[in-house]
Amino acid sequence: MVVLRLIVALVCLGLASICHSQTTHIPEAAQANLSAAGEAVADFSRESSSADLSETVDVISVHDVSPTNQSTRDTSHGDPRPGRSSDGPVDANGDPIPLNRLQPQRILGFMPNFRTVSEGAKPHPPGWKYNFTVATHQATDYSSFVFLGITSLSAEGINAHPVLGKGVGGFWAYTWRGFLDKTDNTYLSAWLLPSLLHEDTRYYALGTGHSIPVRSLYVISRQAVARTYGGSNTPNVAGLGGKVLTQVFSRGYYPASASGFTVLATKFSYSVMRDVALSAIREFYPDAAAHFIRKHREKMARLAAENDSSVH
Repeated sequence: MVVLRLIVALVCLGLASICHSQTTHIPEAAQANLSAAGEAVADFSRESSSADLSETVDVISVHDVSPTNQSTRDTSHGDPRPGRSSDGPVDANGDPIPLNRLQPQRILGFMPNFRTVSEGAKPHPPGWKYNFTVATHQATDYSSFVFLGITSLSAEGINAHPVLGKGVGGFWAYTWRGFLDKTDNTYLSAWLLPSLLHEDTRYYALGTGHSIPVRSLYVISRQAVARTYGGSNTPNVAGLGGKVLTQVFSRGYYPASASGFTVLATKFSYSVMRDVALSAIREFYPDAAAHFIRKHREKMARLAAENDSSVH
């Protein structure tokens, strides 16, 4: 049974790698070719040699950006607002989304953020193919394996399941089981169940215009609430059901002493709390990124003014 599940997982990864090689980006997640927002970060990167914030913000990639007139940005509130562009996510009026509402594909250049919709963005229509593409990016992203290694080392260190042992053998026992847990949950919650039930389990950022307590409660509520394909709220059967089924399936490859109800309930609770924490980061990261960029620009403008005054 375990060998069969491992083979199935490897087949999924094979399909995933093919899909990954044919897909260069996630259509929904924040795109790197949003021209004026790209200029904002390009400016930030060019000036990073004299600032301390150069490695703390990864709003969008600089590789595909194209310059635009600086007068199209409104920085009065620390919110670089690009002019109209046909590229990148746009709001209901067709205007590119400003930085303090724009969700990057990677948070801090590392954490995958493929399943988040920017505030006010027009999301890519969900469906079998699209959901599979997003789930594949999530499941096969290099950061997922880094986190898998960290969690496996942590679980072995605290001896979470003594029956799995310690040392190299114990680490391997935790790792391949964790890999199956992660893969099962990703494909069940982001692809199979949402596609069957027509639920959109992506995270839709509430964003600016709401108080921090309201946004925090919204983050928590998303564990129980998802969207239908038509945009209406619905119980998050696919998201929570995927977590439950993952724990049910795990009974087939965890020892009996590590697959009791209490253990499985604890793992389920941990999965929910982890998602809440990640959603909180997704919700508030654009605000922090725009804030740091504004502060950096103010600093550079102040230094430039001081240099000009010293020259004269």
